[in-house]
Amino acid sequence: MRNYWSFATAGEIILGNGSINSLGEIIGKFKARNVLIVCDPGIKQAGIMDKALGILAEAGLNVIAYDQAEPEPPVCKAIECYQFAKNQNIEVIVGLGGGSSIDLAKVVAVLLTYGGDPKQYFGEFKVPGPVLPLIAVPTTSGTGTEVTPAAVLTDEEANLKVGVSDNYIRPAVALVDPELTLGLPPHITAHTGMDVLCHAIEAYTAVEYRYLPVTGPAIYQGTYELTDTLALKSIELAAKSLRLAVEQGHNLQARADMALASVLAGMAFSNAGVGAAHALAYPIGAECHAPHGLLVGLLLPHVMEYNLPVQQERFARVAVAMEENINGLSVKAAAMAAVNGIKDIIADIKMVSRLRDLGIQEDLLPLLAERTLAVTRLLRSNPRRLTAKDMEGILRNAY
Repeated sequence: MRNYWSFATAGEIILGNGSINSLGEIIGKFKARNVLIVCDPGIKQAGIMDKALGILAEAGLNVIAYDQAEPEPPVCKAIECYQFAKNQNIEVIVGLGGGSSIDLAKVVAVLLTYGGDPKQYFGEFKVPGPVLPLIAVPTTSGTGTEVTPAAVLTDEEANLKVGVSDNYIRPAVALVDPELTLGLPPHITAHTGMDVLCHAIEAYTAVEYRYLPVTGPAIYQGTYELTDTLALKSIELAAKSLRLAVEQGHNLQARADMALASVLAGMAFSNAGVGAAHALAYPIGAECHAPHGLLVGLLLPHVMEYNLPVQQERFARVAVAMEENINGLSVKAAAMAAVNGIKDIIADIKMVSRLRDLGIQEDLLPLLAERTLAVTRLLRSNPRRLTAKDMEGILRNAY
């Protein structure tokens, strides 16, 4: 039995409308002159990169921009970005965009500090020490990577999503400006918002830290009082505001609620862990390249239902946080209300709800279940044990 827990997050969190305008001042705290911005072509086309460049130019900084990040970035993109920047005397890195851009910036921060190949850092605790200061500026409300120790890449050779997980790559600063999310299309708002809910629910219903089946250090430690508080507040905010953010993209209050929900969920799951929905999404994402938030959101109610027998009281509290009507219900029925509430949200935001609609062939499900067994870092946080047959059953329910 584990006797203690620890908590880590970004070095500093700055959240508020217009906070992007403090980017130059923030970089000034690091006494840096040479800055690398990592973003994707969409961020450039939306004018957000130019806005950041203008702010940094006013601060008198030397900036180079790598604007070729991709969704679910392959390993080769990390190498390409590293080669682009390695002779530029970079002192600070700005990850600007969705989770993929920030994750790519994290890996490049490692490579610019220690060199080598991205694959040598896959897994937990493989980063030798502190990396170049990273400022994470999210333009979506979903991954929570602005406060987490994880960076996910796609290993195309192994056809699997893989992660670097180490507290050394938590951003030095999370700069969260809800105004940057105002132009986000409805479907991306929906996908990233479901990622928030999945992070928070899986963090809240994970195995308790005392009983995590691992000895020695672990980044994902299981639930404890602090992560519980963060996760429940995130669930409350996201359940209240996700539909509104999807339908009214310029509703700044809904956007601000989702930005805060993302940060809170990131703080919760990056310490407590996530479970089977995220683990199953790894091999599925490598197979069909569907957005991560769509996959975990689609899988979430089916994983919840599988886990319900061992976490009824916690799922009942999730239902309360979601403002589901549980008056007069048994604990089991109240817990099931949380599952149905998630299904209602998926329907209301018009998100794909079946694996078959993503082009996944049914005869592939046993192989995807087998591949998920390798994602032990996530599965050990799941509150109920899973065999390949169990995971195949979840996938068939989601099919």
